[in-house]
Amino acid sequence: MKQLDLRRGVNLGGWMSQCDYSEDRLNNFITEKDFEKIASWKADHVRLPVDYNILQNEDMSIKEDGFRRIEKAVELASKYGLKIVIDLHKTLGFSFDAGENEAGFFESEKYQENFYSLWEAFAKRFGDRPDTIFFELLNEVTEERFIGPWNRIWQTCVKRIRAFAPDTRILVGSYHHNAVSTVKYLDPPTDENIIYNFHCYEPFAFTHQGAYWTDALDRDARVAFSESGATEEYFEKMFADAIEKAKEADVPLYCGEYGVIDVASPEDTLSWYRVINRVFEKFGIARSAWSYKQMDFGLSDPRMDKVREELIKHL
Repeated sequence: MKQLDLRRGVNLGGWMSQCDYSEDRLNNFITEKDFEKIASWKADHVRLPVDYNILQNEDMSIKEDGFRRIEKAVELASKYGLKIVIDLHKTLGFSFDAGENEAGFFESEKYQENFYSLWEAFAKRFGDRPDTIFFELLNEVTEERFIGPWNRIWQTCVKRIRAFAPDTRILVGSYHHNAVSTVKYLDPPTDENIIYNFHCYEPFAFTHQGAYWTDALDRDARVAFSESGATEEYFEKMFADAIEKAKEADVPLYCGEYGVIDVASPEDTLSWYRVINRVFEKFGIARSAWSYKQMDFGLSDPRMDKVREELIKHL
């Protein structure tokens, strides 16, 4: 399987996505000190989720101040020797979170054209730095019925991007919220700079115990790591199809999100990271932990103080 010049990353969730979009949030949630701290953890990159409404007005025209914010993040990452994955977390007409009330993207040529135009805007501004800036086209396609349109859309989008960013590495994920089990349904890469992307929050009953945003679990149930079934063999079996698909397509494999909710104990969180990290390392899978701060998974939160020094060895 092709390897990436990325290995260990951290998500900057909640800064320019999944937030109230206030000036205070955008200006102060993540600062230069945070980039410095992430670099001190020996990470080599950050993943930056961004929602389209940071970048576009209601009439779909470009918000230059939104792109200036991303440019500032790119500058700070570079200052501390970090590469950056720019992730479009929400586009007009689609969000992985039904509560965002975005719909129609996979059926609407208008919304799709807006998506292509937005990525062309990214490419014009950031496509000249292919060694340090990566593009992730869309976060967590949800339903199985979307995979056919999505394969067409992402391939079209790559072609549109290539006019301005011929060498930028581009990440694409599959349906069921970027599940590793659905990587095999992605179409073949359009060129040599495509990366297959997945997310891993398994076993879900462990990593999301007590989660208030899902009805898939009993919110009162608690699962200790020792009861979770999360072993190296468990993850190797889970990743096997995706690894095989990546080998066949001759593309790298990247895990854009993985982590454990703050309801679990710090010690159990550390145990989970140790196990999944060994599998990532064994197969050369690059990854970015969710998430740096707050967002119910915060690695820098005070509750993690007693295990963080050990945990960051296993990112």
